[in-house]
Amino acid sequence: MTVSPDGWPVDLRGVTESVVATLGPNDRWNVAALGLHAPDAPDDPVTARTYGRTRTWRNFTERGGGVVQFTVDPREFVDAALTVREEPEPVLPGADAWVEVRATEVDRERRGDTTVRTWALEPVESAVVSERVPTVNRGFGAVVDATVAVSRLDVPGYDTAELLDRLRYFADVVDRCGGPAEREAFARIDGATDWRALAADRGLDVVDVADGEPSGSS
Repeated sequence: MTVSPDGWPVDLRGVTESVVATLGPNDRWNVAALGLHAPDAPDDPVTARTYGRTRTWRNFTERGGGVVQFTVDPREFVDAALTVREEPEPVLPGADAWVEVRATEVDRERRGDTTVRTWALEPVESAVVSERVPTVNRGFGAVVDATVAVSRLDVPGYDTAELLDRLRYFADVVDRCGGPAEREAFARIDGATDWRALAADRGLDVVDVADGEPSGSS
């Protein structure tokens, strides 16, 4: 079900992937990936979760909020999910819409050694920067899923072999279906992590996602 939450610039359904900028103690904006859980009704809060002692958790706690933004640039998702990125301003150049939010912790639970916190996000101010006709590119979805898989390689409780199999598949999808932006984004995943070395150590063959146009489609 798609919901139009009060005060938000976009409709949400299920878990919508976004990028959040939160102000750190050095007065620079830390950029990170954030999954937004759609509410059941428009007047219910949008929620998000932080896992462990991340910069987003710290800045939500100390600053009380941040700036959530929406983009279809896969490179932004890779940088946000897998690198430490700090900017002088909160809104990224490639954001299509943004919303300043207040973040209030409403729940916490322990999952092994990790504390998972749930935050209610209250919109303060928002803007739509650009509107575009939506299109579907399998490469984009593969890049986003790959950032999730690769971020779990060092997390106890996740099966490394299964995650590497997923990453092999996502690399193949990007090679066959992705455009230049998706292929560059996957190259950034390779540069930020050692997942290909882990795959090689296990004797796994992985397609090399080269720059340029897709090698085919399905």
